[in-house]
Amino acid sequence: MKKLCIFLLAVISSVATFAQVDHNRQGPLNDNSFNIVLLGDPQSYTKFDYNQPIFDMMMAWTQHHLDTLNVKAVLCTGDLVDQNENIVPPFPRFGNLPSEMQWDFVSREFARLDNRVPYLICTGNHDYGYLRAENSMTRFPEFFNVNRNFTQWDKTLVATTINRNGQQTLENAAMEISDSAWGKILIVALEFAPRDEVIEWAKNLVDSERFKDHKVILLTHAYITGYDARRYESVGYKLQDVNSGEQIWQKLVYPAKNIVMVLCGHYAVPNERYDYTTGFRTDKNSAGRNVHQMMFNCQGIGGGMSGNGGEGFLRLLEFMPDGKTVEVRTYSPLFGASGQTKHLAWRNESYDRFSFIVN
Repeated sequence: MKKLCIFLLAVISSVATFAQVDHNRQGPLNDNSFNIVLLGDPQSYTKFDYNQPIFDMMMAWTQHHLDTLNVKAVLCTGDLVDQNENIVPPFPRFGNLPSEMQWDFVSREFARLDNRVPYLICTGNHDYGYLRAENSMTRFPEFFNVNRNFTQWDKTLVATTINRNGQQTLENAAMEISDSAWGKILIVALEFAPRDEVIEWAKNLVDSERFKDHKVILLTHAYITGYDARRYESVGYKLQDVNSGEQIWQKLVYPAKNIVMVLCGHYAVPNERYDYTTGFRTDKNSAGRNVHQMMFNCQGIGGGMSGNGGEGFLRLLEFMPDGKTVEVRTYSPLFGASGQTKHLAWRNESYDRFSFIVN
């Protein structure tokens, strides 16, 4: 009996020790809140086979925290791959994998979330053409169609419209989530540099009788920059009928009475300053309501555009139970996995941890 007790105490002690070093397990700020997980552009994780395990850790961490953090949605700012259709990428800037292997990888990673949580992805410039948006060809609909996450989208997906090739896809899509404190929230994802037709579709959607009283979050790839949060005045590449960040603001966001938040990625420079990985600004719309606009894309840090992909950082948007406060936190499951680096896991500068009020 004495030996059994000693054995049980040893087991309990080892379990307690294991729990103490589980640095990566995180909880919400408030047990009655909910979170939206925001993933910046994954392209630099995807394009190098030796960077892919970092994104895998991020997605595994997200999957295992869906209940812990009460995650109602996962959003991604686009550029899933570095090249949409390329067999021999020029090394090193463009990675070391052909496009199909990049698409296969990022599709497998989102499979961690399939039939567990609704998610939306806005397409980026690298998701079109050969290298980046030379034409409207994209493999996105091939790898991300409605069937893969149907048990979640069946309950939340409310609208789609055609892409540049005349297909009904998830490149332009809207889903609805709800919360007892926040009411109904409509999340609308738009294609890279959306066409006028898509702007009009989104405008009619958010103004419709069904959604006019919803709080609307707009997700699009290229909208504001990092650091100084300037809205893009133009977008390059060879696509026709495009709208820049400023045009999206003027044509869609400013006139709308219920768009309260715009989220984007795209901006990335090979700079080790974290403040260049995020941008934030607040402007009033035509109704005098605050519109909070956020850029988040970390791939320029951790070695630049040929580096490690962004040091594993993702962003948590925690919607507090007062129905008006959003707490923003920036976390890396990569750094959080080890006791040696856990002190680096949370970025706590004012541009990385802050709150704002949705009025």
